[in-house]
Amino acid sequence: MLKTLKDLFDSLVPPAPGTAPAAGEHALQLATAVMLVEVMRADTSFHEGERAAVLAALRDKFALADDEAARLAELAEAAAKQATDLFAFTSRINERFEMPQKLRMLEHMWRVAYADGRLSEHERHVLWRIADLLHVPQGAYVHARLRAQQEAGLA
Repeated sequence: MLKTLKDLFDSLVPPAPGTAPAAGEHALQLATAVMLVEVMRADTSFHEGERAAVLAALRDKFALADDEAARLAELAEAAAKQATDLFAFTSRINERFEMPQKLRMLEHMWRVAYADGRLSEHERHVLWRIADLLHVPQGAYVHARLRAQQEAGLA
C-alpha cells in the first residue's frame, strides 16, 4: 500500500529534465483516469456500468490491456480520494493534450455519467467544472454531451 501511494505521489511531480518520457506518460494517464473516476464518484449511487465505462475509456484512450486499465483505475480512485482539488490533474492534461484529445476525453467522461441511464446534478456539475479547467469551449462541451447522450440511447 505504501509503495502504491509513493508511486502515485511520485507520478504527480513533474518529471525532471532528462528523465524517461514514460514517467510523464504515466502521470498523464493517471491524471486522465482521475477525471474519469471523479465523474464515477460524483453521484451517491454506484453502478457497475460506470466502472466499466471508466475501464473502456482508459483502454481506448491509452491502448491499455484490461489488467493495466484496472490497475490505473485503482490508482486513480486512491488519488481522487486524497486530492483536495483537480488542478494538479487538469494542468497536466492541459500541458499535453490538444483540444481534440480533450474533447475525446470529455466524451468518455459523459459516457461514464450516462452509464447508469441517468445524469445526476452532481455528475453534471463535476463535468462542467472539469471542462472549465480544461478550457473546453461551451459549444464543444454541449456537443460532447449530446453525442454521449445519443450513444447511450437517452436523446
